[in-house]
Amino acid sequence: MGSRSLGTGSLAGTRGRIIDLIRRSPTTVTEIAAQLELTYNAVRAHLTALERDGLIRSAGVRRGETRPSAVYELAPGVDDALSRAYMPFASHLVRSLSERFPEHELDEIMRDVGRRLATEWPRAHGTVTKRVESASALLQELGAPNEVEHVDGAVRIRGFGCLLAAAVQGRPQVCRAMETLLAEFLATPVHECCERGERPRCCFEIVAGSET
Repeated sequence: MGSRSLGTGSLAGTRGRIIDLIRRSPTTVTEIAAQLELTYNAVRAHLTALERDGLIRSAGVRRGETRPSAVYELAPGVDDALSRAYMPFASHLVRSLSERFPEHELDEIMRDVGRRLATEWPRAHGTVTKRVESASALLQELGAPNEVEHVDGAVRIRGFGCLLAAAVQGRPQVCRAMETLLAEFLATPVHECCERGERPRCCFEIVAGSET
């Protein structure tokens, strides 16, 4: 799941329209050109960029009257990446859970979610320093720009935003999911120190001890 990052930022304008066509059914360069009233070469250039970004892939060839034509389809996972329903769904799910369960039970549910999430990636290896670098890269891959800080014998990964801002809404239990994910990934204790104000920011502290 976490092996690659989809370049969904490339979906403005014509490329977005091409993706819409391919989402309906696998299609060829010629068919896209006809639908969008573009030249074959223009469509081919857009498809090359979309394939490079991991959004589409070749799905074989279609035999035509003159020559075989390459068929393109969405790459696995792209429908999920394009969905705008996940964050509203997560926000309302957490709100519903918080109304039905006491805080300590919601906390344990979120920790269980974090443990399950951790199974999506192999554990980091090496020294604490190396493992923290891997954790920082993982958060970056998940969409959380961050920096690693070294403060008084501890190491912090401080984000410039929040991965789950819509779901957090002042609830520390949501942060426990990411705290547990990182603890499992790093195989070392992690304590969240997130900011949950008007603009939430992720922050996770790893006690490095004497190991570097």
